[in-house]
Amino acid sequence: MHLAWQAGRPVRRPTGGGGRAGVLVVSAGVGAGHDAAAAELAVRLRAAGVPVWVRDLLTVLPGPARRLLGSGYGPCVDRAPAAFELLVRRLEHEGLLWGAVQRVATSASAGVAAWCADLRPALVVSTYPVASQTLGGLRATGRLAAPVLTYLTDPAVHRSWLHPAVAAHLTVSAATAEHGRTAYGAPMTVAGPLVSPRFGRPVPPERQRRVRTALGLDAGPGRPLALVVAGSLGLGDPVPTVVDLIAVGATPVVLCGRNPGLLDRVARVPGAVALGWRDDVPDLMAVADVLVHNAGGMSCTEALVAGLPVVTHRPVPGHGRINAAVLHDAGVAPWARTRTELAAALAGAARRPRTRVHHPDPAALVLRTLALRGAGTTAA
Repeated sequence: MHLAWQAGRPVRRPTGGGGRAGVLVVSAGVGAGHDAAAAELAVRLRAAGVPVWVRDLLTVLPGPARRLLGSGYGPCVDRAPAAFELLVRRLEHEGLLWGAVQRVATSASAGVAAWCADLRPALVVSTYPVASQTLGGLRATGRLAAPVLTYLTDPAVHRSWLHPAVAAHLTVSAATAEHGRTAYGAPMTVAGPLVSPRFGRPVPPERQRRVRTALGLDAGPGRPLALVVAGSLGLGDPVPTVVDLIAVGATPVVLCGRNPGLLDRVARVPGAVALGWRDDVPDLMAVADVLVHNAGGMSCTEALVAGLPVVTHRPVPGHGRINAAVLHDAGVAPWARTRTELAAALAGAARRPRTRVHHPDPAALVLRTLALRGAGTTAA
């Protein structure tokens, strides 16, 4: 599917004057990744002296739409995976479902427009796809004067992230930017990761030993530690992945997020270490040999910054499988479909040197955009 894209050309010139040199960031409390990226961007911009306001799109949606997006996402993935897969695929095309998404986005327009009228931001950044549709619609119809940037938190692009009235679509990595260009004909800008700087800092060996001891971790020679993640909601069923990892000689350490049921199920698997919500993930990544994921969310970005090899296994339907394909095709993370492939991927991760590389800072790009805005340059 290709959008009718006209890079650098506004759909309609917005009305109204400029605003304060501040940034409005619009996220949504769906999982934790969108909010985490928004919060990290806010921290970096405030450190540079820029006023920042972070808002949750769910708070200005009507009740049914708010419940559908906020509470319906996890149960749909877990209880109706085939339906969720079909939903994600169908939303790539015009039709009733895409029209429904547009109606949901439009239903938030009045609330978002009120935020903008009150705060008068010089720039707006979205970290959630439906928010990008809302903001793009306001921009296209002249109800929003400030330019809009979208920061994609997923490795793969989906149509719902894209709007032709958005000035720029920012990605974590070159793999995502290439996917956007080839699959959608959409220009993308590699902006870099938005995660805590803690993930990029070495963890002293003594602290690593303390972490291992506290968790009872002693993998021993030739037995890699696999940090298993399934998002803050514990999406999908990572238990078969845990069993697969033990079968191929790994020790799984499972982050179950805020899912007590998953925590209980993993804890019953002999040889697995089950963990709930943790604030020391950088330390856990330091002692792990590989990250095994099923969705490609924020944890993959954190591993990228930490230099931790990543493997996809048993991805969740919809965005999980699309993310897996993009990461695999780009050589970022192999998609292990069988135990044999999983064993090979773990062996490859063990041979890969643990290196941290320099990444661009999305906040720097936002600051440059603000500077251009202050100098009188009008973005598309």
